[in-house]
Amino acid sequence: FLFRLFPLREHGMNWRAKPLTCQEILAFKKSEEVMQRFLRAYQLMLRFYGIILVNKETGELKRAENWAERFQNLNRFSHNNLRITRILKCLGEMGYEHYQVHLVKFFLTETLVKGTLPNVKRSALDYFLFTVRSRRKRRELVHYAWQYFRPQGSFVWGPHDKLLKYR
Repeated sequence: FLFRLFPLREHGMNWRAKPLTCQEILAFKKSEEVMQRFLRAYQLMLRFYGIILVNKETGELKRAENWAERFQNLNRFSHNNLRITRILKCLGEMGYEHYQVHLVKFFLTETLVKGTLPNVKRSALDYFLFTVRSRRKRRELVHYAWQYFRPQGSFVWGPHDKLLKYR
């Protein structure tokens, strides 16, 4: 089900699912109907995770009213982290790189700043962060994570000397 909603150019857990081709991605991007369905699927999964897409233009997110209940599910079942990684990669494939940034920052904030998703922290740092296609935005997110990671000396996702100088 999920691989049909968020197809990738790489093999996933379902060995029968064929990876997307570049031609298929271009065809998807040209179809207004396909892109609207993609956004609806994204919003559906966000709601499942307790998140709301506040602004379709920017990709801004916030907690849904049922966030506490849904975050319990995220904390309890780590298979969701694989799904989130897949969604993030697909957002990049479909031209929604700015959505990637907001979703990753949302999870970094919830894990490192607010402490509401402790069991998602490792995936957010090891996987979610590195799905972001924009090198500049990825660096900004690494710096953001470093600012809130404790103990800061144990941060292994970027060189400390460069993080100290980052602007």
